[in-house]
Amino acid sequence: MNDVSQKLADSLEQLQQLQESGVVAIQSKQLSRVHRERLLKHGFIREVIRGWYIPAIPDEKPGDSTSWYTSFWDFCSAYLSERFVKSWCLSPEQSLSLHIGDRTVPQQLLVRSPKGNNKPTALLHNTSIFDVRLNMPAAEHIENLEGLNVYSLASALVHSSASQFQKAPIHMRTALSMVTDASDVLSVLLAGSHSVIAGRLMGAFRNIGRDLIADNILKGMQAADLKVKEEDFFTEKVQVSFGRRDVSPYVNRMRLMWAQMRENVIAHFPEQLYQTIDIETYMAEVEDKYVTDAYHSLSIEGYRVTRELIELVRSGSWQAEDSDKSKRHLDAMAAKGYWDAFQEVKKAVRAVLEGKNPGDVLEQAHSDWYLALFGPSVAAGIVKQSDLAGYRIRPVYIRQSMHTPPNREALRDMMPTLLDLLAEEENAAVRVVLGHFIFVYIHPYFDGNGRMGRFIMNLMMASGGYSWTVVPVERRDEYMQALEAASVRQDIVPFAKFLASLM
Repeated sequence: MNDVSQKLADSLEQLQQLQESGVVAIQSKQLSRVHRERLLKHGFIREVIRGWYIPAIPDEKPGDSTSWYTSFWDFCSAYLSERFVKSWCLSPEQSLSLHIGDRTVPQQLLVRSPKGNNKPTALLHNTSIFDVRLNMPAAEHIENLEGLNVYSLASALVHSSASQFQKAPIHMRTALSMVTDASDVLSVLLAGSHSVIAGRLMGAFRNIGRDLIADNILKGMQAADLKVKEEDFFTEKVQVSFGRRDVSPYVNRMRLMWAQMRENVIAHFPEQLYQTIDIETYMAEVEDKYVTDAYHSLSIEGYRVTRELIELVRSGSWQAEDSDKSKRHLDAMAAKGYWDAFQEVKKAVRAVLEGKNPGDVLEQAHSDWYLALFGPSVAAGIVKQSDLAGYRIRPVYIRQSMHTPPNREALRDMMPTLLDLLAEEENAAVRVVLGHFIFVYIHPYFDGNGRMGRFIMNLMMASGGYSWTVVPVERRDEYMQALEAASVRQDIVPFAKFLASLM
């Protein structure tokens, strides 16, 4: 090892020690100047603000936001704790987002602290922290969620602005659905004599079908001789029914998203086709599109796959020993897996064309698709065999996305719900668009979620008589931006329009 490499290795050991101790936001004082400058030079850390750094990937391209978005929440926790010690908490609105499991990176994180200076601190990629000089809520109304000081659920509901019911109805309804009785909310309302807010929350609880909670809030306020005028600040009635007991906020949020988005999908996607379909003709057309579909789907994921390689795999002439090492071998394994998975998907398509419920077919088949997709990579030693055991068991992040996929516990509630929604949905266009979007929103696997999502899309295409549809790699940016709009802003229209434009 030459002298330069040895010095870099020494610096990387210092960084490794910090990371192993759980440090994500690195302060200048935690690294010597020599190590810090060396790691900066070689791209292993990035400066966020003066004196603060995050780990980075050396081959990140200029403008790549992945390392920042994956570090955002840990960075904010460490930075705010260092700056304000314990005297800070996130805004009620941001607190609600975290309570319902939404860890989307906000453009501006609102923070309350008696030591705030009422101005923003600019961070990477046009994000910022805005610390407002305000008194803290009572200690009993503050909780710590994964290192972040937040309002308790009840206190956040009471102190969120009235405008949130129009601006973020899915978030508000999801948070309301987590409340199983009036006790905690009523305690906060009574402590502050919040009669106006009590009326607003009564209307909100009644809007989602929680009449008993609304009635008990009224009784409690009246017992304290406080007058309440009930008012519903939501602009429309909810289309989803909630059980009386505690239900996963992830499931409730997903059902609310589905209900809100489906009308926009129907308005911007071609009506499903009802003509009689000749199954053999349809399947022949699917087979004809295999090469084009595989080329574009794999290319979207970054694999350098040629049409020649795809044809070689399809013909059965490809041999692992003929493949070059490293990247070429990985690409070849991806192509072989795609061919194997495509055969499984065709079986599912035929079952749907024969009249079986597409949601039920997907439930039975999707694990087979995934095993086929990565079977060759396991056989070649590229992917660990344990990764084929089922849904992921660790966090994943989507490159360049502000959306953070749900944790492992949440996805185990969300995937059965997605399958139920697909089985219950009567409109094929909704199954096509939301089936694809919600699947990649959940991101249930370590890898292959995009390919699986496009397989799901085309299975649902068959359920409505639509032709197999290819997402071209030339429109990858538009495709990803449309998915981002749906994930971060709950705006499904760009994605519905995008898929419709491909037909």
